[in-house]
Amino acid sequence: MDRRRFIGACAVAGASTALTASAMTASNKKREAGLPKETYLLIEAVQKHMFPEGNVIPAAGEFHATEFLSQTVMHPTFDKDIRKFVIEGAEELQSREKQKFLSYGERQKEKALRAYEDTEYGSGWLDRIMLLSLEGLLSDPIYSGNFRESGWKSLATRGGDPRPTVRYAGL
Repeated sequence: MDRRRFIGACAVAGASTALTASAMTASNKKREAGLPKETYLLIEAVQKHMFPEGNVIPAAGEFHATEFLSQTVMHPTFDKDIRKFVIEGAEELQSREKQKFLSYGERQKEKALRAYEDTEYGSGWLDRIMLLSLEGLLSDPIYSGNFRESGWKSLATRGGDPRPTVRYAGL
């Protein structure tokens, strides 16, 4: 390899590393501005279990379910009691599962979620996570869910008119 190609390859590798680090930092900042990290990861795992890959309805990761939920519940205008319930419910699930839920396989997650659902608190919490997830699936993409209109497309529909041009207008 001659000197010119070596310098070019180093420049590309350096730029690639910088862009990757920048993207990771931006992703972490979004999470930091939202739910606590452990809560975010647990809710993400629950949503991925509720909306798995390979169905007509997009997978949770595909429509950005957790990003939508996090930004929504942490918005200053969101109901503080529901925000507290969402966070404490995730903490309760982790506690019930001795901090191991994130390491479970699909069968263990299903068993843990069914057991949690059998409690009044857990049933309410899972209902709320499902409701917020469905809102993310069907909301206008401006609110961070329904990425690339994947929810609308899966149901062969579209959003209402007029569509929002700013998030949370006038707030």
